[in-house]
Amino acid sequence: MRRILLAVVSLGAALACVAGGTGAREGNAAAGGASAQAQGLSKAAAAKPAPDGAVKVTEIKEEELKTLLGAGGARERPLLVNFWATWCEPCREEFPDLVKIKGQYPSDRLDFVIVSLDDAADIGKAVPEFLAQTHAGSLPAYLLNAADQEAAIDLVDPTWSGELPATFLYDRAGKMVFKHKGRVKPDELRAAIEQTLSAKAQEAGAQK
Repeated sequence: MRRILLAVVSLGAALACVAGGTGAREGNAAAGGASAQAQGLSKAAAAKPAPDGAVKVTEIKEEELKTLLGAGGARERPLLVNFWATWCEPCREEFPDLVKIKGQYPSDRLDFVIVSLDDAADIGKAVPEFLAQTHAGSLPAYLLNAADQEAAIDLVDPTWSGELPATFLYDRAGKMVFKHKGRVKPDELRAAIEQTLSAKAQEAGAQK
């Protein structure tokens, strides 16, 4: 996976994994659809820690990624997705911040998943071992093993060239309301999450 991905994103991904990248922060529109987020996560086989305490990582293909994202479809909660890899140093540096943010937003308020772009061969050892070391076992974890890497990247965001890490936030309507390429700033991400959560509260208040 890594070798193919790097061939697709070329110099852009290499620079992002060395320097962390800067990335865009503006939202990207995506509207319509009626599938519930709960159904999407179920169909994508949401990963959970294995019974023996080891972290389980679920392999997904392009169609499963599409279901997981559920872009344009209604969902019960906002969805935060982080793309990363064990070989990407900014990704590794970013993980403690992601774990803290996960702890601040319980699963009944925010769906938060991580998608590894490591080689498929790393799904049983390197990826789960890193997640265990960083105490990220509570995060639903996936490894994208796509036949068409470029199509998978475009599926997430046509303006994304595949540089890592990359973080995307979708609201309850399935609209992408925040994206960041490169190591994300925790305060900036929290502000985006809070704004997305408060939007629902405001809508509920307006309906009373």
